Amino acid sequence: MLNISLDENELKKLYLEEVRKRVCEIEEQKLLIDVNELCNMLSLSRPTVEKLFIYNPNFPSLRVGKKWLFPRKEVEEYIKRWSIDVRKKGGVVECD
Repeated sequence: MLNISLDENELKKLYLEEVRKRVCEIEEQKLLIDVNELCNMLSLSRPTVEKLFIYNPNFPSLRVGKKWLFPRKEVEEYIKRWSIDVRKKGGVVECD
């Protein structure tokens, strides 16, 4: 006879981890993100994101009507370059 026992807490933990992975995969497939998603991606407040990036003419952005949109992959590349530059300059960003 075969006897199988499951730890419900462990099963729930595994299930939630798989759901999180899938949500991340879906998010990464989005071509364009909005300001809220950009703020979440960067872990920065909207005023900081506006001061540092949105109004910077070199930042990859486009405006559709009144809404700002950002090409996800271009933003990721820009942020990688930007963070390297910031670290070379001492790692401190001033945003008055």
